[in-house]
Amino acid sequence: MKIALIGFGTVGQGFIEILKEKHALLAAVYGFSAQIVAVATHSRGTLMDPHGLDLDALMDAISQGHLGNYPKADGVVRDLPVEKIIDQCGADVLLEASWTNLKTGQPATDYCLRAFQNGQHVVLANKGPVALHYQQLADAARAAKKSLRFEGTVMAGTPSLTLAKEALAGCTISAAKGILNGSTNYMLTEMERGIDYEDVMDDAKAKGYLEADPTADVGGWDAASKAVILARSLFGADIGINDLDVSGIDVLSADDIAAAQAAGERYKLIAEVTPQGGSVKAVRLPLADPLAGVGGTTNAITFETDLLGPVTLVGAGAGRRETGFALLADVLAIRRQGFL
Repeated sequence: MKIALIGFGTVGQGFIEILKEKHALLAAVYGFSAQIVAVATHSRGTLMDPHGLDLDALMDAISQGHLGNYPKADGVVRDLPVEKIIDQCGADVLLEASWTNLKTGQPATDYCLRAFQNGQHVVLANKGPVALHYQQLADAARAAKKSLRFEGTVMAGTPSLTLAKEALAGCTISAAKGILNGSTNYMLTEMERGIDYEDVMDDAKAKGYLEADPTADVGGWDAASKAVILARSLFGADIGINDLDVSGIDVLSADDIAAAQAAGERYKLIAEVTPQGGSVKAVRLPLADPLAGVGGTTNAITFETDLLGPVTLVGAGAGRRETGFALLADVLAIRRQGFL
């Protein structure tokens, strides 16, 4: 499988690390061998070689800060615009793992549409295009008879979408609700121990769980983007982020946390979607609820089904290797489904 990778930060590098580590197993068990024919970054250069880039040299170059450090070799083309790379690299699959733009979904959306025009499958770890332009992408994939997959956009490598759309096929899912932001779940877990909100935020920033501007996390907007992806992909709901009722954990006080504890309950930031719409808000859950027992940075989701009742999935919702694995799972699914 020839793969072009747009974005080579934490997730893209995690994907390459897994390919290197699992090369023999993937070949022996799945008959799968990946050839990285292009890598493009926003500010650290681009590389293309239709015959395949050397993974060790690629990782060494980016560790030095720029793809310009990749060794000189016949066939390697440097610093092409992304559009030309998509047109010329000969990839079977485009992996979109660049930075997330939740205002416009660009330029990633246009890259994905261009890939479909070139007869390439598309796999995303980037939430923006799916949250904002899902139907356009789905229509383009259908017209091109190519696969559109985006497991990594909701719970990283924990297979929430695969569970809902494949393992639960035949069930009617009436609702999905879950903890979709590990940063705020960590903060709530610590606040329950009596630590002040501002101190918990400083701690979460120091551990790398929050950005310098934590608004998207603590205000509920990151979880909202994932809720929109769920609503659109599961229910075909024509909703956007601004159609959801969104609030975060920044409205909670120490007294709120204590009152919940005294009542035998626990606050969680819950994203919930149904075919009619959805919300993101801090909710008091009884301790018997499976979501109430999920602590730290872990994510979880419960699907309400007609045949099985509630089905809950718990797992990692972020991380270098965890999201890199989501990309691998999606490309293996494309292979398994006979597209390549």
